[in-house]
Amino acid sequence: GVRLGKGYHNTCLSQINGIPRVLVSGQEVVDFKKQGFDKLTALPVDRNVHGKKVRANQWYYVDYDGDQDHDLIVGVGDWGDYGWDDAYNEQGQWTNGPLHGFVYVLKNSGTDEKPDYEMPVKIKIGDQPLEVFGWPSPNFADFDHDGDLDLICGEFLDQLTYFENTGTRTEPRYVAGRRLANNGQPLQMDLQMIVPSAIDWDQDGDTDLVIGDEDGRVAFMENTGELLGGLPQFLPPRYFRQKAAGVKFGALATPYAYDWDGDGDEDLICGNTAGYIGLIENLDGNSNSPKLAAPRYLEAGGRPIRIQAGSNGSIQGPCEAKWGYTTQTVADWNQDGLPDLLVNSIWGEILWYENIGTRNAPKLAPAQTVNVDWKGTAPKPAWNWWNPRGNQLVTQWRTTPVAVDYNQDGLTDLVMLDHEGYLAFFERVRDGKELKLLPGQRIFVDESLKPIQLNPKRAGGSGRYKLHVVDWDGDGRLDLLVNSMNADFFRNEKTVDGKVVLKNQGPLSSRKLAGHTSSPCTVDWDKDGVRDLIVGAEDGYLYWMPNPRSKKQ
Repeated sequence: GVRLGKGYHNTCLSQINGIPRVLVSGQEVVDFKKQGFDKLTALPVDRNVHGKKVRANQWYYVDYDGDQDHDLIVGVGDWGDYGWDDAYNEQGQWTNGPLHGFVYVLKNSGTDEKPDYEMPVKIKIGDQPLEVFGWPSPNFADFDHDGDLDLICGEFLDQLTYFENTGTRTEPRYVAGRRLANNGQPLQMDLQMIVPSAIDWDQDGDTDLVIGDEDGRVAFMENTGELLGGLPQFLPPRYFRQKAAGVKFGALATPYAYDWDGDGDEDLICGNTAGYIGLIENLDGNSNSPKLAAPRYLEAGGRPIRIQAGSNGSIQGPCEAKWGYTTQTVADWNQDGLPDLLVNSIWGEILWYENIGTRNAPKLAPAQTVNVDWKGTAPKPAWNWWNPRGNQLVTQWRTTPVAVDYNQDGLTDLVMLDHEGYLAFFERVRDGKELKLLPGQRIFVDESLKPIQLNPKRAGGSGRYKLHVVDWDGDGRLDLLVNSMNADFFRNEKTVDGKVVLKNQGPLSSRKLAGHTSSPCTVDWDKDGVRDLIVGAEDGYLYWMPNPRSKKQ
């Protein structure tokens, strides 16, 4: 890809007489091919056509009424009834309302050269507003080849809705929407927050769809040219592929470096927003610039690992059904000599994927819960509508379970946020032949010896912290790297009465990589005995920085 310029939310492409025009929420990017995206000119209308609590505000040029000038179409995502988070009852039912996705038209009673836009009006079906589940991304085209403009909308989740125009080219009238389907099955994108764009991609005379997912993947959905019961027929999405300029794994990539296949060099195990866990194999072990394979999904029980929220797994509600936010570490959890996976996700439950293969050919069993030797009822975040199963370890969502032998006794412990956002040490002990995990102890303190609560927020604001334990400064004590604009370095200063004093030294670099959160880990690809930094960023790319102590800077 070629970078065109600064990015904006709600950037939408239109075509006027074959010339691409780019609108950004009531503004137009002027001559973007020559000037980039730095210069925006306001359109002669109010940018807010709907009101408050709007997330999508998508503007397009369309000759809506066939009068040879271009009107404005605005897709709006209304969050007023949905709220934001923490609205499940004890049965896991969402008690707030849904997202609303509306489409407005601002008719142009002037000309393209001198537009005069009328007040915004919601497009209706009968006497009710046309509506989808948020994030409408409206696309007008003659999908059924009858000479007028039909409408296909996306949504905040993963499906597309077709609204047939049963009126005329100059007086559109839309009927109730129908989901696009193929062979009776709904057409679904792999992720969500989908943004379709209508275009005859294959130049065969009908209008196809090119669709973006939240994590930056783009798919082609081909129009077959057929109608079934009046519904245009599209083939399932085929995702475009390109020669990579860098290593990318979805969005909010969460890397962890480990020699997964036992060939002597460190690979990368990575999670992302879509809930997958991928292996990025180190192919040649080159110490300066290793050649890395394209990511491939790890499987467990013969199926790709994918953790998703579903209808009630995200504290931020059912609109996040397809997100997973996987974050993981690799360690020999059951002391059998094989590396396993320890995973957290959008659910906040810690899962163990046991390696039942060999050192050179790992094979993962289906997920098991991680259990703690609780003394009483298993704790959970106060806002969770669901309860832990038995002695299950449940914590805040989207935060890393760091599997590490922290006390250097030969057993793999856990360092992670507990259910109240405190940094905690879950010690592993041996009871006869059985390994047990003890309840978390808040042994990590700041300079005033107060327990470190990395995240005091609740519900949707909770969790999210990405952690990595490593002796970063080479003093023999295990430090902590924490997500920030890149990665904050919490130096292990000393131990006082069993408490580990951590002092935040701030970010390791001046480069900003985070939107929501970054995700740090370390790797010693150059094998100089000093671990360097890798950060997974919001954009899904992985960034490397040498440790200041490295001998090969």
